[in-house]
Amino acid sequence: MNNWPQVRRMDKLMPEERLLETIERGYVGRLATVGPDRQPYVIPLLYVWVGGEIWIHSTSAHGHFRTNTEYETRVCFEIDEVSNIYPYGRFECDTAIAYRSVLIFGRIRIVEDQKQKSACFDALMKKYADAGWDRPKRFYPSLDKVAIYAIAPERMTGKENALPLAENQWPAVDNTKTPDAKP
Repeated sequence: MNNWPQVRRMDKLMPEERLLETIERGYVGRLATVGPDRQPYVIPLLYVWVGGEIWIHSTSAHGHFRTNTEYETRVCFEIDEVSNIYPYGRFECDTAIAYRSVLIFGRIRIVEDQKQKSACFDALMKKYADAGWDRPKRFYPSLDKVAIYAIAPERMTGKENALPLAENQWPAVDNTKTPDAKP
């Protein structure tokens, strides 16, 4: 049983519907692992959301990533969408960014079943490939050379900061937060 910390910025907390929408449409996620040397390791990966899990792929060779996931199955997967940077107050440090971000804490496992591995690539191609490409569909001759991983979420949190309308941004509205600052 995990003793998860509370989300500090409850005002930024994303409703579950938008959290799932962000996961489904996200382009790249970043996976954080920890290895036997206790060093964190983060890699960017294409991914799909299948059956309530994050599915990714990598080489089946035993490198840094594989060593880490075999050592520790607890992982954290991050997805973000960045929008505009905007001023909200009089000083340069009174600047914010519009964004959505999702953190998925869970356990990772290797998917061994060939049908599931093919299904993962079907989902990846549906998400990332151009439908107009004239290539054989659902043909994966290197399937035995890749490892498919599934991350089963134990906790998911999402935060967002929406871009205010121009009339609610500085200089129209001064939301300076820098304490005791004099121009």
